[in-house]
Amino acid sequence: MEMFLDTASLEEIKAILPWGVITGLTTNQKIFLAEKGCNFRQRVQGILSLIEGPVSVEVTSSSLNELIREAREFASWDNSKIVIKVPMFGDGRGLHAASLLDKEGIKTNVTALMSTRQVWLAARAGATFASIFFNRVKDHGDDPEKVVAESRSLIDRGNFKTKIIVGSIRKPEDVMQAALAGAHIVTIPYKILKQMPLHPKTEETIAEFDRAWEEFKKAEAK
Repeated sequence: MEMFLDTASLEEIKAILPWGVITGLTTNQKIFLAEKGCNFRQRVQGILSLIEGPVSVEVTSSSLNELIREAREFASWDNSKIVIKVPMFGDGRGLHAASLLDKEGIKTNVTALMSTRQVWLAARAGATFASIFFNRVKDHGDDPEKVVAESRSLIDRGNFKTKIIVGSIRKPEDVMQAALAGAHIVTIPYKILKQMPLHPKTEETIAEFDRAWEEFKKAEAK
């Protein structure tokens, strides 16, 4: 299972990259809103200069033609890394867009998925990635782990190329639940990822070993 970072902050990317755990990045409109004052294209290009793997950027147009035009523009910035996030519109235009873009060799991430059937449709349309919103599924009263597990089963049985990205992560436990349920990738906000190495017993153990070493050094010096 891979980990992506869910951010548009260059500072957050630079802080996490040295850990060696991140293989890609996702963004959306709300994430860019948090980066007030930045130029969209310049920020995406800044992200591309730091991240070696896939970088998901969401289209904002509503009509199919404009959506495709926007997707082609984004992909032209770096087609080897840029992944076009396309919402799962209820009228099927997101699937139409994903299918067209796939035929053009443009990678897609069909997003805002809340059910197994939506993931299956995205896979059949040729999506490179399909993004399940873990806690939004839970907010709706459904079981996100079941959605992830069933979606992974369908993708594996159908031998689809689509990889499941799980987003809408609110606590470290969500990451592990999504991973164990079968997600190919979990995309994690910076503040959540920063919590993941922490455990009170680990800190206690390290402190105990440090004290023991200090006592050993004192005894050695005598």
